[in-house]
Amino acid sequence: MKVLILAGGFGTRLSEYTNEIPKPMVTIGNIPIIVHIMNLYAMYGFKEFLIATGYKSEVINNYFTENAESIISKNEDVIKLKYNSNKNSQNQLTITILYTGEKTMTGGRVKHAEQYIDENEFMMTYGDGISDININLLVEHHKKNKKLATLSAVRPPVRFGELELQGDLVTSFAEKPRLQKGWINGGFFVLNKEIFKFIKSDDIMFEREPLEKLVELNQLSAFRHENFWQCMDTKRDKDMLEEIWISKNIPWLK
Repeated sequence: MKVLILAGGFGTRLSEYTNEIPKPMVTIGNIPIIVHIMNLYAMYGFKEFLIATGYKSEVINNYFTENAESIISKNEDVIKLKYNSNKNSQNQLTITILYTGEKTMTGGRVKHAEQYIDENEFMMTYGDGISDININLLVEHHKKNKKLATLSAVRPPVRFGELELQGDLVTSFAEKPRLQKGWINGGFFVLNKEIFKFIKSDDIMFEREPLEKLVELNQLSAFRHENFWQCMDTKRDKDMLEEIWISKNIPWLK
């Protein structure tokens, strides 16, 4: 099953880095976050990737072509290559990099990948979020529920301490509890090819019309993931992920 990674956004909230490079190329431990994401999938045996680029696509192109084991094919908009993220292992990945337009929305980027999906199902994620999610269990959940799409539901990290009050009395105090009580889209999807029919143009946000239509049709399932998940939206997020890397207690490598 192929894995599509959306890697074309502007990353404006991380402008300390993204003025020069696209957000998926911002590093954790000197390794671009997009490589960490691919290594997560590869750990579960999924080693064929499509990268949908846009903003500063040349940075992604240059990184992977300069570090490729071999270039299979290359033209103005599409590069296919073999890449090994760990030279001491057999972790060889097949990567197809697609230029999908600088201003294309997330749904449009998904649509651009349609011609490269040759199975009934594929996985999709964003190039700025990492987790210790079990990819095999995610896929099993999708197959068991037989819906057109499955998303990962995660608990959002909180930024502030949490109080419980009864009148003016503090009855519970937690200094920055790890997770909030609600669920959000964690960005790890399993999708049936049928979803392409819900995307009509480049200006469609995948998170709006397509997912809303799937909800209306009762065709969107949620795989609950209770453990580690973190996006890299801000410098604060980047710094926190760097601290985790330095600690050597790295959830997504376990």
